[in-house]
Amino acid sequence: MILDLYYAKRFFQWFLVIAAVLMSLVMLIDLSEQFRRFDGQDLQFGQLLELTLLNTPAALNEFLPLIMILTTIVLYVGMARSSELVVTRALGRSGIRALLPPVVVALILGGLAVSTLNPIVAATTNRFDSLSESYRQTGGPAAVSLSGEGLWLRQGGQNGQSVIHAANYRGDAENLFLYDVSILTYTPDGGPTRRTIAAEARLDGEDWVLRDAKVWQLIVGVNPERSAKSYDELRLPTTLTNERIRDTLGYAEGISIYELPQTIKSLSEAGFSTTRFQVWLQVELARPLFLVAMVLVGAAFTMRHTRLGGTGIAVLTSVLLGFALYFVHNFARILGENGQIPILLAAWAPPVASILLTMGLLLHAEDG
Repeated sequence: MILDLYYAKRFFQWFLVIAAVLMSLVMLIDLSEQFRRFDGQDLQFGQLLELTLLNTPAALNEFLPLIMILTTIVLYVGMARSSELVVTRALGRSGIRALLPPVVVALILGGLAVSTLNPIVAATTNRFDSLSESYRQTGGPAAVSLSGEGLWLRQGGQNGQSVIHAANYRGDAENLFLYDVSILTYTPDGGPTRRTIAAEARLDGEDWVLRDAKVWQLIVGVNPERSAKSYDELRLPTTLTNERIRDTLGYAEGISIYELPQTIKSLSEAGFSTTRFQVWLQVELARPLFLVAMVLVGAAFTMRHTRLGGTGIAVLTSVLLGFALYFVHNFARILGENGQIPILLAAWAPPVASILLTMGLLLHAEDG
């Protein structure tokens, strides 16, 4: 038990060191990228640093498999150089038993990544997108939000912002239709200036086309009801597009795993495709197994004594296999999102197959 805790502690320490080093490099690169992106904007260093920090959780989530395999390689190569694995085997413990503590730590870290890091990534990603767009646009950002109360849209322009709420909606490949629409328009200084309701709204080029609409002018000293006007059809300018709304509704990375089931249900009832969301949900649930697969891939070629030689080749092979597994994992996810393979197969097959393959290699190396 003490030896298992020792292995787990060593693995976790190396994980923190490698994660800190890699994330520091990623933050420096991302900060330089923010300087390049907003070169023409009058932004302060603190604003660019805020964007970089908001992007860091997503980068950590993306680099977790690489950090895991590098941690495993560093741990077992170091233990092989110090002959700790030889001593462990001399005590009667197999290499498979020495692999158990890192696997348990990887499972715990994978569980934390799903339960804690995922909601943080969703929140910081949405905040990053909102800030980035607000820095680029003069009238404020455009945004799309899905909730249990319907669809909320926000669009910006030189004349101010508008908040749009639709109780129901449906969409196809060409058009998006909103029903029971309410639009509240604000002046650039923040005060409400107009309220519009309509039975139906659809996008036509750069305009919203409203059917059975009624408009109230919210001006001081003017009776809104007396000045209200009704229209069989009314066109209002917009900065939103069908593609932008559909892409945002299909953007699973900005939704917490705790909100994904309800989002899938809402989109399904509205007639939108939910395949991407279902695949993303299953991929996130399978993440602990994927991290375990990375640990096993890293250990399959490095749990050997350095006197046998070929340590560099073994490390290179482990890294290349890790990248190959990551590529297959992403490729399977894309196939699942396109509906070419079943969702469960796309999410669970790569990590499960990798675990079985590497366990076969490890058992062959340990027991012949």
